[in-house]
Amino acid sequence: MRLSLPWMLLLLLPWSPALGLGLGEHQLWDLGKSTRCVPIPESMALCQDIGYTEMRLPNLLGHETRGEAAQQSASWVPLLARECHPDARVFLCSLFAPVCLDRFIYPCRGLCEAVRLSCAPIMACYGYPWPAILDCDQFPADHMMCIPSLSGNSSAGGSRGVPRASCRDCELEEATSAKDVLDTFCGNDFVVKVRLLQLNTTSASLTRFSLDPRIEVLKHGPLLGGEVRARLQLWLDRDATCVHNMTRRAPPAGTYVIVGAVRGGRLVVHKAYGWHKRDRNLVAATRKWKRHRCRG
Repeated sequence: MRLSLPWMLLLLLPWSPALGLGLGEHQLWDLGKSTRCVPIPESMALCQDIGYTEMRLPNLLGHETRGEAAQQSASWVPLLARECHPDARVFLCSLFAPVCLDRFIYPCRGLCEAVRLSCAPIMACYGYPWPAILDCDQFPADHMMCIPSLSGNSSAGGSRGVPRASCRDCELEEATSAKDVLDTFCGNDFVVKVRLLQLNTTSASLTRFSLDPRIEVLKHGPLLGGEVRARLQLWLDRDATCVHNMTRRAPPAGTYVIVGAVRGGRLVVHKAYGWHKRDRNLVAATRKWKRHRCRG
């Protein structure tokens, strides 16, 4: 039986049996003896605001403490920030932060395969293979009782409509003409000019840059002016793939014009330009922007 419930009801279903804990496929835990319910830690950015607030430990990847689960889940946050697949977060949170109910249900094999199809190539860009512990063959076929793809995209049905992230996301663009830059500004929700300062840190934090206090907001879209800085900081903290591509050929302190969309209160950067006064097309576009009227 394949589940096809609305989003919120689906998130309230129990999730799969343990993976990587030596338990047989489809074997349910004795919940009274084996696991405990704990609040999802605030430090687990991957699984905040997913429709429930408590998770079971040990989780389905064998993490026994909230700190261990949060630390291990952090490495997936940049991948999700690139939106490699709309169901990636649901799939991963079912493993890192399984909801506290009376039994577990596996994610469907098709859900795993759809997420792997879209996300594994992005992982490969940075030398990371799809982990063996997430081998999709261990999950039940889609016609069985399991969690399906919420977006309606599975490996069997293709991936139409699923945005594909790229190894080159956020690489610096060349301002070929002022008109092209203005068209790009018009076609996005926000446009900001920011200066990024590289941090001297050896910590395990994903953040390697800080924002200069001076931010020039050319277009804030649906966000209030005062919200832009906080959302930029969230992007800087979580979208490590984008920030890496944007800054890898830049000096320790660089200024950029970044444009993108506002989705659910967070920023998704689509394009970035390195700011140089000698770049006449970019400079001309930013000067003309205040008086520019977008078509349509």
